[in-house]
Amino acid sequence: MYILGIDTATRVAGAAVAGDGRLVSERFIHNLKTHSQNIIPMIQQVMDDAGIKPADLDGIAVTGGPGSFTGLRIGMAVAKTMGQALNIPVMGVSTLRVLAWNYYRTSGLICPVLDARRNEVYTGIYGSGPEGLEELVKPAAMSVEQLLDELSRRRETVIFLGDGVPVYRDTMITRLGSQALFGTMINSFPRAGAVAELGTIKLQQGYTEDYTFLQPVYLRKSEAETTWEKKHGQ
Repeated sequence: MYILGIDTATRVAGAAVAGDGRLVSERFIHNLKTHSQNIIPMIQQVMDDAGIKPADLDGIAVTGGPGSFTGLRIGMAVAKTMGQALNIPVMGVSTLRVLAWNYYRTSGLICPVLDARRNEVYTGIYGSGPEGLEELVKPAAMSVEQLLDELSRRRETVIFLGDGVPVYRDTMITRLGSQALFGTMINSFPRAGAVAELGTIKLQQGYTEDYTFLQPVYLRKSEAETTWEKKHGQ
């Protein structure tokens, strides 16, 4: 069984193929080019590297949010178009869960943090349990102060990772001290390999959702929507 993983949720772009219980191929780019330029060639490259054709795919997994509004739409559109053309399942995977997967089976809490701007972060809190990666606090957009209040109450070590960490690292250290740990550079971004692996798990568990109804999870309204509503008094 081969699963294609696609990630365009943040500033990085990635594609990967997982099959036969292993990560077969993966590509990762953080070159500041638009995802629309990168993702199609990357998909072709990872399938070539894996020695497979589109017809060999059994499913496609894509980061479904939160993240960049434009990036999410690009990845979702590519995944759904391929899924329709190949008549195979397309699965959305939480960007925060993809990040947390980088530290699955470690002790303590895992806290992915994406910079949502406007003094907010997209975040959730995860832990490693006997049944897999446990969601302890549901994904949400919140201020970093709210997040740190929650973590300080839990009194456990926490691994922070994601593009919001460089923005708020000093605040995290000041508030949490030795309770705050930080992910390595390579594990601080979403990995398409994790997307493919999590997609494989969903498919093995009997995923049946109709991908035509699959939509990005934004967690809050876009700046354009907020501006329009303020302008029109809504």
